[in-house]
Amino acid sequence: MRVHRFVTRLALMLAVSLPAMPSMGADDAFKSFKQLDSTTKMPKLKAFSPDFGETLKPPVAKNIVFEAKLTGNGDPVQQGLSWRVFSPIPADDGKLPLVASSEGGSADFQLSPGDYFVNVSFGRAGATKKLTVPESGDVEKQVLVLDAGGMLLNAVSGDDTRIPTTDLKFSVYSSETQEDGERGLVMANVKPNTIVRLNAGTYHVVSEYGSVNAVVRADLKVEAGKLTEATIQHRASQISFKLVSEAGGEAIADTAWSILTGSGDVVAESVSAFPVMVLAEGGYTAIARNKDKIYQKDFTVEAGHNIDVELILN
Repeated sequence: MRVHRFVTRLALMLAVSLPAMPSMGADDAFKSFKQLDSTTKMPKLKAFSPDFGETLKPPVAKNIVFEAKLTGNGDPVQQGLSWRVFSPIPADDGKLPLVASSEGGSADFQLSPGDYFVNVSFGRAGATKKLTVPESGDVEKQVLVLDAGGMLLNAVSGDDTRIPTTDLKFSVYSSETQEDGERGLVMANVKPNTIVRLNAGTYHVVSEYGSVNAVVRADLKVEAGKLTEATIQHRASQISFKLVSEAGGEAIADTAWSILTGSGDVVAESVSAFPVMVLAEGGYTAIARNKDKIYQKDFTVEAGHNIDVELILN
C-alpha cells in the first residue's frame, strides 16, 4: 500500500542521516551528562532567600548626663566621684556586669535602651539608682543625691599636748551593733587631719594613741553637706625605759621588759635597751630582766607628761 511505502522510505532516510554511535557502557553514558560530572558549586541557600524588606536596625544608644549632690538643694559635686553603670542581669559568677564607668565630677554615658543600675560613690558615701532607657525620646539629666558629709579627726594628749601623727590612728565603725555584738567597720587606719566622706548619720570612732592601751571611743554625727571636725582627748603619755648602772647612764643592751598594771596584768613587753611606749594614765610596774637578774620599779603615768623611767643596777 502507499502508506506502507512511505513509512518504509522514512525509516530508510533516518537510518542514512543518523551517524553511527559507538558502543558505551553504563558509566560512559552517565559521564556524557556534564551536570552530573561537573565540579561547579551550587549557589548558597541565602542567594535564593526572598527579600523581606529593610533590614532591622539595632537600637540607637542615647547620651545621658549624670550628676551628684551632697544634699537635694546643694551644688553638683565637681570632683572625687566614682560612677559605675551595671546591667541588672547577673553574669555566670552571680555578679552584675559592669557596663560603663567614670571618675571625677559629672559624667555622661552612651546607653542603649534597657534597664540599668547606676551607682555613684564619694569616698565612703554612695547612692544607687535604677534607670530605664526608653527606645524613643530623650532621657533627662539624672541627679543622684548622696545625702553625705565629711568627718575630720584629730587628737591631743592631756589638755593640748600635740600627738605625733605617726603614733595616732582612727577607725570608723557603724553606730549599730550586728548580731554577733560587733560593730560594722566602715574605715580603718584613718590618719589625722584626713577628711573621711560618709553618708549622713552617727558613727562610732575609735582613736588609738600608740599600740598598748591608750584607746578612746566616741560617737560622732555627720550631717549632709557639712564637715564635722572632732579633736579627741587622750589621757595618756609617752614613756621611755632603760636599765642603767648609775643614774643618767647609758642604757644596758639585751634587756627584756614587762610592763604591768597596778592589778598585775601585763600590758606590754619588749626586748630592747631603750623601749618607748605610750601608756594610758594610771599606775604601773616596770620589770627588767638582764643576765638572769630581775629589777623592778613602780611609776605613775599622768596625761600629757612624757617621762623617762630608769631602773638602776644594784
